[in-house]
Amino acid sequence: MRSLIMSGSTRVRLLRGSGVLLILLGIVHLAATPHIATLIRHSASTAAADQLTPPMLLNHILVGLLLFPLGYLTVYAAPYSAAGLAWAQVIVRTTALTVATLPVTLLALMGVRYFDAPLFVLGAALVVAAAATLLVAAFSRSPGKLNATARDATIA
Repeated sequence: MRSLIMSGSTRVRLLRGSGVLLILLGIVHLAATPHIATLIRHSASTAAADQLTPPMLLNHILVGLLLFPLGYLTVYAAPYSAAGLAWAQVIVRTTALTVATLPVTLLALMGVRYFDAPLFVLGAALVVAAAATLLVAAFSRSPGKLNATARDATIA
């Protein structure tokens, strides 16, 4: 199986950019939380809204907050992954595979009916961008065994 070869510095930039996208997705997720609670209150009976809102808020807040360390770990591991360190490869590749399942899962479970909501579109776009970038950068390889980026990462 052939893999894409890209410079270590390009891999670092792409991985860090993907990590930043995940952090931005966490911000969008948290920003959308009150809007979804309002939507539930306006779309369901008072009794139903009282039952649906707390677990939805818990889920949205947890996922939004968990995107921050996921993005940070991706940013942090970027130079070490480009250098070929195993622990960093595990982090960025696991993150890439996990994030890559999100667009497919969103479409399969939610369909296209929410694509008229601007925050949903923004969130979906961030997920697709992060997934594509992460997959390319996490599974590409740098030319040569140990380049300048690798030496810098192992010293840092």
